[in-house]
Amino acid sequence: MTTAFDPIDLAGTRLANRIAMAPMTRSRANGQDGTPTAVVAEYYAQRASAGLIITEGVQPVPEGQGYPNTPGLHSRAQIAAWREVTTAVHERGGRIFAQLMHSGRIGHPDLLDGDLHPVGPSPVAAAGQVYTHEGPKDFVTPRELTGDQVREAVAGFASAARNAVEAGFDGVEIHGANGYLIQQFLASGSNHRTDEWGGPVENRIRFAVEVVKAVAAEIGPERTGLRISPANTLNDISETDTDELYTALLTAIEPVGIAYLHVLETAPERRPLVLDLRKRFAGTFILNPATEGETDAASLALIEDGTTDLVAYGRLFIANPDLPARLRTDGPYNTLDSATMYAGGPQGYTDYPAL
Repeated sequence: MTTAFDPIDLAGTRLANRIAMAPMTRSRANGQDGTPTAVVAEYYAQRASAGLIITEGVQPVPEGQGYPNTPGLHSRAQIAAWREVTTAVHERGGRIFAQLMHSGRIGHPDLLDGDLHPVGPSPVAAAGQVYTHEGPKDFVTPRELTGDQVREAVAGFASAARNAVEAGFDGVEIHGANGYLIQQFLASGSNHRTDEWGGPVENRIRFAVEVVKAVAAEIGPERTGLRISPANTLNDISETDTDELYTALLTAIEPVGIAYLHVLETAPERRPLVLDLRKRFAGTFILNPATEGETDAASLALIEDGTTDLVAYGRLFIANPDLPARLRTDGPYNTLDSATMYAGGPQGYTDYPAL
């Protein structure tokens, strides 16, 4: 029987186990130039016992930034700084993919340089607020991307993927979930376009498909992953045809042969779709399951019964840097101090007792 602690080949990259660290925003980059700090290298190196680390969302282009102090992969300084992170992880035997995240309409002009402004498939503002250096502010109406600008956004993902490999990452995960730009194109509530990028399902999936193809062409499909979150309403996303949408998306990207599909399960009742996607996808399948809590090893049974190849854990990894060891014994687990989740210093991730 396959267990979570068995190694797995991820399209040519050997993973020591089947426990993944899910991507989580940390806001610990230098605000002026978007370079990850020394704290970032320490943070990920501490978690190198994960089979696969997927970083926090990294903006592929400057206008893709949606939160304060998040890192980028679009400058030489950022590449150099990320190389310190990947080296630290590799020295401890870990594997790490960079998550490329364009926030689209989620953000605020106060977070961007010059005359940059949040963009989206259509000029439809998301309900809610985003935190800025001056406090919470309402989301603004995004600038609608022109056809040429959509293609530039695709190229931005590919360029950032190339930068990630140069920085020493083992690959990249394309963020197509959680209400950011790619899901904004997928969802009819945020995509009101009538051109080739909007309207019927085959047009709304086009941006995601083109990004996947461009990234895979740039760095190889074996270094490319995609994260999706079917039926996710985060960031005011509204999908009216979820099953059809994601089935069509998977059918379109399957010939590319990417390394993995990472599914964020938004609710237990979405499991039938998860299982259907699992059957349709030939590569490695990673599941971030919907559970009542993240403080036990129960989700590891999903590997044993074949539901998924890897299980991704989020917040539990913040409080427990050595999580695979703790999962093996089903505890003890440290409790996350939510007040320090976005702290800029070591508090919140280093000051925990070891097993």
